[in-house]
Amino acid sequence: MSRRTTALDTEHMPPGIPWIIGNEAAERFSFYGMRTILVVFMAKYLYLMDGAGGTPMAETEAIEHFHAFAAWVYFTPLLGALLSDIFLGKYRTILFLSLVYCGGHAALALMGTRGHSSYWLFAGLLLICIGSGGIKPCVSSNVGDQFGPANHHLLTRVYNWFYFSINLGSFFSTLLTPWLLDWYGPHWAFGVPGVLMAIATLLFWMGRHKFAHIPPGGSKFFAELASREGLIALAKLIPLFLFFAVFWSLYDQTGSSWVFQAGQMNCKFLGITWLESQIQAINPILILVFIPLFTFVVYPFMKRFFQVTPLRKIGIGLFLVTLSYALTALVQSWIDAGSTPSIGWQILAFIIITAAEIMVSIVGLEFAYTQAPKNMKSVIMSIFLFSTFMGNMFTSTTNRLIQIPSAAAQQAANANAELPAASRKVPHLLTLPGFDGKVGTADDFVMEYRKDASPELTIPGQAAFDAAAAPIEAAICEHDGKLPPESDLSGTLGTDPWGNPIRYEILNASHFRLISDGPDKTPNTQWDIGLTVELEHPAPAAETSWLDGLHPKAPWLERRSNEIGVALAAPPPATGITFSRHAFSGGQTKLHGAAYFRFFMWLMLGTAVIFVPFAMLYRPKTYLQ
Repeated sequence: MSRRTTALDTEHMPPGIPWIIGNEAAERFSFYGMRTILVVFMAKYLYLMDGAGGTPMAETEAIEHFHAFAAWVYFTPLLGALLSDIFLGKYRTILFLSLVYCGGHAALALMGTRGHSSYWLFAGLLLICIGSGGIKPCVSSNVGDQFGPANHHLLTRVYNWFYFSINLGSFFSTLLTPWLLDWYGPHWAFGVPGVLMAIATLLFWMGRHKFAHIPPGGSKFFAELASREGLIALAKLIPLFLFFAVFWSLYDQTGSSWVFQAGQMNCKFLGITWLESQIQAINPILILVFIPLFTFVVYPFMKRFFQVTPLRKIGIGLFLVTLSYALTALVQSWIDAGSTPSIGWQILAFIIITAAEIMVSIVGLEFAYTQAPKNMKSVIMSIFLFSTFMGNMFTSTTNRLIQIPSAAAQQAANANAELPAASRKVPHLLTLPGFDGKVGTADDFVMEYRKDASPELTIPGQAAFDAAAAPIEAAICEHDGKLPPESDLSGTLGTDPWGNPIRYEILNASHFRLISDGPDKTPNTQWDIGLTVELEHPAPAAETSWLDGLHPKAPWLERRSNEIGVALAAPPPATGITFSRHAFSGGQTKLHGAAYFRFFMWLMLGTAVIFVPFAMLYRPKTYLQ
């Protein structure tokens, strides 16, 4: 059966739009469901998947890997766009690579069944990246291809509904998959989004006769790319996309650093205690409200005072992102001081950054399409998505650079690799050379490998740190669990074996750190040593919920730890406050707490200021099919 290759000459909505939007809603459910739980899974679940236990991934490392994945998801669309525009066309590119996408979800759901789970994780994320390369640039431009001169005035409305479908799928998956992960574990939490991806692929195939199938440009693509018109379009749009890159660097942290911040807050809101990753659901529900609000109220109101152009909308959105990060930095400063602020503050930050998303992402998507020459639509859309790659790669690289390696962990890994296999069986002790490189001296580390827990480190001079921790713990118990201010204990906690003062630093309401500069007497290196102390508060009374009958009696993490014999952190005591101390050597971060959020706030503010003269000089030119 022949397929229509041009848009219908109609003033009404094209018939293929419902099928495209239905496909997009299901596909976004699958992607955001997986993405919502990814950073929490890497930090809290991955090390338990193979049955041997191990050491949980540090939060900063999980953020690094999360944004590296998010970056490559937005790099492959450049390759998919070339495949579409030159060889296959949009329809076949979307359909074929959607099958690869389904394979990625299947790999994630199979983690822990056989082989090393890290390999399954890598394979699953790689396949999803490849699949996204065919879907992301082509689906959005496929929407625009359905419109001709008679109905192009509906393009803004349909892109709003397109974004509406994305967030409808995202909202339900953001609520459901954290709950599935908590109670039923990773197989269900990753498997359900995979089923939705398969449904999305089926929906797209079922609507194949409703679409306008714009054929690939072939050699026309290269001719237009090298033409004066194509080069001018690229020269104008690429600098614009750099501003989008900074936006995505900050915005996508709502799925990483904002999640970990939520875990340090009081997550009870509207009478419900939310899981830390479920807070992300506020974004898609706000999108569903804000799209009509901005379309019919905010933009018409703004038009009373000035001409509302796409670039002006984008500029206002960039300043709103700055405001949202100023708020998260303020909230984190309260956490750093030992408070447990309400999650309502982060919800307010979500409201602000979602308003920015409406003005930057939706407007940018439509603007990029209209500014692209006819045979370069998918490529221009992929370059728009490439800005997300650059933003996430910047965030991933930043988190990699601020990590401080652990001298003890590196030496332990080398020592274990050199031991015969029989000697590596737990339990066993390893004595590791310290800063002087010799075993049997005062700066040695000792690593104890136990059957039922993660390896335990003993640092040189640990008695001095234990002595410093004791009065702090006593003061906490005397003040009902409140940590004393850092300024009250400055210079009063003694020194390490090399004469460096021991510093007391509050991490959040339930953790503090005692740290010194160690044998090299230099801060922020792998030789920094100290203790991280966790407060374990009395267990709260169990709350009943209408969801109680829908899940097992114990969360998956608890059931899994019992199954493989690896102990989790000790449960909170029934009465009183207890403390658990864990020694470290390095392994910290150079930029943490409120300083981390302030760094990105200033970055965004500088970007927004520079955008103003750029927007004033930009001269738009619109192209339609």
